[in-house]
Amino acid sequence: MKYNPATDIPDLSGKVIFVTGGTAGIGKEAVLALAKHNPGRIYFSGRNAARADEIIAEIRSESPSTDLVFVECDQSSLASVEQAAKKIVSGSDRLDIVIASAGIMNVPPAVTRDGYEIHFAVNHIAHALFIKLFLPTLLHTAELPNADVRIVSVTSQAFAMHPTGGILLDDLRTTQGFGLVKFTRYGQSKLANLLYAAEFARRYPQITAVSIHPGVVRTELLASLSFFTRTMAFLTHPFSMLTPAEGAYNQLWAATGDKSKIVNGEFYEPVAVPGGHARRSRDQKLAAHLWEWTDKELEDYRI
Repeated sequence: MKYNPATDIPDLSGKVIFVTGGTAGIGKEAVLALAKHNPGRIYFSGRNAARADEIIAEIRSESPSTDLVFVECDQSSLASVEQAAKKIVSGSDRLDIVIASAGIMNVPPAVTRDGYEIHFAVNHIAHALFIKLFLPTLLHTAELPNADVRIVSVTSQAFAMHPTGGILLDDLRTTQGFGLVKFTRYGQSKLANLLYAAEFARRYPQITAVSIHPGVVRTELLASLSFFTRTMAFLTHPFSMLTPAEGAYNQLWAATGDKSKIVNGEFYEPVAVPGGHARRSRDQKLAAHLWEWTDKELEDYRI
């Protein structure tokens, strides 16, 4: 599908949007594209306040009336996520679109200050906490006239690199550095993104929740890889490597495109193409187990 955000994103009047990782890469590009279509307000998160100021200045030079709010957040800290979510909820009584774009890839073995394997913590648990704390507002918005509430979770085809068994839930309070290689830890977190979106759609069908693969994109995530891994990415995708702006297309389509063409809970490859699945990515039992595990881990966090 050919996609042009300038013409394919509809008017967003009145809609309140939140984008995680909005200060860099495809998250930043999503913010820039959405801001051109008259949203009610865009919240975006990240760790770099100076970069956020630059983005706000860039947008306001073209659209002075655009309502932009930067929310500083370190997704390796659940306390930081909780603080950011509460700031957003206290600032708006509606939330129409959540784009879970922030993520890390193939970093060295580590656990977060909360004690979780770092890929899983940043890529899955932090976003799950945002969604949990947003849920009352999302459900309220879904009851409004002409409501169209959506959650877009950025996953990756790399979910297929998950460990045997899918997600090692009993081992996530370790670095998993001895049992899994970095690609497998990353793949496990991306499988969680896909399964959690599908399970959310089953539990809350009044909200559209999908996961998307952005494509292979020239972003800071790719730059952080080893020389060999970067070279392999370029060699295997010589004509399909995307710019960050192009890498945002699939999430923009999922967040704002024709709802009648979106299957709730589905996984999409760029742009708007139902994605290829493996056995574990269709595993509803694993998705339910992941939901229950996550819910228990986050039970002490509430608005």
